[in-house]
Amino acid sequence: MIRPATAADLPSILDIYNDAILNTTAVYDYAPHTLDMREAWFVAKRQAGFPVLVAEVQGTVAGFGALGHFRAWEAYRYTAENSLYVAPQYRGQGVGKQLLAQLVQAASELHLHAIVAGIDADNVASLKLHEQFGFREVAHFPQVGYKFDRWLDLKFMQRLMQT
Repeated sequence: MIRPATAADLPSILDIYNDAILNTTAVYDYAPHTLDMREAWFVAKRQAGFPVLVAEVQGTVAGFGALGHFRAWEAYRYTAENSLYVAPQYRGQGVGKQLLAQLVQAASELHLHAIVAGIDADNVASLKLHEQFGFREVAHFPQVGYKFDRWLDLKFMQRLMQT
């Protein structure tokens, strides 16, 4: 089940996000976030009118996704960046696909013109998932991140919406 996130979901969202920080290159960060940081993130998303969604499987938050500002300047207001994270035990089971479908729908309802996704170049699963939803690679930034004792490439994918 995909539904809007609530404040009660934030500990689970935090656990999923921190797993991505500590064990993957999905987040180019080193230190786990705190619950206060996730709460501030959640409040900021809500105040900006962006959705935060969770995928729930048998009462457990299996993943989450959100839309947010792509860049801070006013002229970018019709472009959003999506983020999507799935708990390790639920990866490969269609959770990300269901979340991304709902994020694309939400972007349409918000009358956004474009959605951008920043994805680690080695994250083949995420790249393919986004391609399934009409995202196309628009940029490849070699060696812009450093994590796990190696340089990381970042790809930007974009989907233009019907506006």
